[in-house]
Amino acid sequence: MTTSPLPGASTPIREVPAVSDAAYLASLKKVTQYYIVTAFIALFVGVVVIGPLQAFNYAGINVYDNPVLKALIKSYYQGLSLHGVLNALVFTQFFIAGWMMYLPVRDLGARINMTFAWACYWIMLAGLLMAAVPLLTNGATLLYTFYPPMQGDTLFYVGATIMIAAGLLVALQVIFTWVGWKKANPGRVTPVVTFMSVATWMMWLVAALGLVIESFFVLLPWSFGLVDGVDPLIAKTLFWWTGHAIVYFWVLPAYISWYAFLPRHAGGRMVSEPLTRLTFVIFLLNSTPVGIHHQYADPNISNTWKIIHMFLTFLIAVPSLLTAFSVAASLEDAARARGGRGVFGWVTKLPWGNAIFSAQVLAMISFILGGAGGVVNASAAFGPVVHNTAWIPGHFHITVGTATTLTFMGIALWFIPHLTGKRLQLPKLANLSMWLWFVGMMVFALGMHWTGLYGVPRRAQISAVDNELYSSAALILPKALTGISGVILLISGVLFFLSLFRTLLSKREGDGEVSTPIPYSEIISRAPEKLAGASRLVRFTEPLLALWAVAFVLVALMYGPVVAQLFSRAELVPGWRLY
Repeated sequence: MTTSPLPGASTPIREVPAVSDAAYLASLKKVTQYYIVTAFIALFVGVVVIGPLQAFNYAGINVYDNPVLKALIKSYYQGLSLHGVLNALVFTQFFIAGWMMYLPVRDLGARINMTFAWACYWIMLAGLLMAAVPLLTNGATLLYTFYPPMQGDTLFYVGATIMIAAGLLVALQVIFTWVGWKKANPGRVTPVVTFMSVATWMMWLVAALGLVIESFFVLLPWSFGLVDGVDPLIAKTLFWWTGHAIVYFWVLPAYISWYAFLPRHAGGRMVSEPLTRLTFVIFLLNSTPVGIHHQYADPNISNTWKIIHMFLTFLIAVPSLLTAFSVAASLEDAARARGGRGVFGWVTKLPWGNAIFSAQVLAMISFILGGAGGVVNASAAFGPVVHNTAWIPGHFHITVGTATTLTFMGIALWFIPHLTGKRLQLPKLANLSMWLWFVGMMVFALGMHWTGLYGVPRRAQISAVDNELYSSAALILPKALTGISGVILLISGVLFFLSLFRTLLSKREGDGEVSTPIPYSEIISRAPEKLAGASRLVRFTEPLLALWAVAFVLVALMYGPVVAQLFSRAELVPGWRLY
């Protein structure tokens, strides 16, 4: 269970519990690999094939009217739908399902029902393929927000619902596995990696309720023709119940790596396990009842509820600041152990040439910038200024597009070798791709934020519009930056996938358990194994089931009255098929 500590460490580094059943471990690794590879295939299409086209549009370059491209993608809006679904939904859902199934199962040394685990993957893939048919045939050009009264093909709603439901089954399997471990180990403290994973899955099950209700009680009956119309405001409110919290579902799996594994890659230690647990509990309780800050301009929702959600959104900054402090301290600990000196000089001693490390630290830097922009978006004073402008996708690309995606890319560079026993190919090229991704996304974000402040709208084919605003001299530079970013990101994507696919296609060189073990970090302030001797903070955070119940109560209090009132005043309108 333990190995020798790092130099200067006072406690040993945790090792993953050994698995004696080789066939079981191989199956677990294989299903996890299927999830991860499926995720990156979706990212490849969304980023390398479609991503640059989106950037060129905001650079004023109309590529969607090219006859060759038009034969494949009917419009900018179909391209945007494909880009959003593949990157923000498919890539994230598949990666997280594999990542947060494998980690807690291995961390606990538990056995799960592999038939059920494989069934979840195939159901998830079937849902994806069902949704892909109308997406590719222009029957679900909904800009990936599912906003009624824009109406897509029924098959899209059914497929998307199945895909998300399969992910929820993964969540339940992990939670039940943890509950079984707790019963078998009374009085023991949950290992921190498992704790973070279970808390994240619990948060997502609370958050996903909005989308579940929208799907089963609004979208599916409407698309099957069982009801005459749909209330757009009800659907939008339920969508944002999930739609904002999903951002934390995307970023918390990255937090797991930042806290538990990144310090080891840097040669340092996690600062505080109790503080880490507190961070995830705050996210569990407060991630969901915040979505109405996206609806400041919507009628029939009380301003009181909007202001309450605004303040609850601001509270999310607290665990983000705790994370910034904790992870920065871990990195400084690593750098000073390497001989770093001075207030900032220690930064130069970090292993910036290691793609696994650089990807995640650059991702964290982008998240700091994204967090600052998020405060603007959540503000009742400033939010309406940037609402539905290019500022929003600019913000989105430095949070999910960089903080989450770049972290997942960095994780894959050790996780895939761990799962397959293969050696990472072209590591220097992989590191270059990480830096280019960061630079490209920062340039893209600058251009989009800049044009957004001039009122350029989001989700619009501005390259096809002859308008004084879009052609003004003030937008020449930000538009140029956006176009340049598309080229940089294309180069980055090609280099990354060259390294990734070459690794996947290379020969197996040994046992990934030995060559690339799960990189647990040593912990400076660790929780004890027994709850009886733990600190008050650890004892407070350990009863996750009770805290999960509190999270359900909070979301019911914050959304129940709003949704009930909207249903009581429902105004149904027929669907529109615009594309």
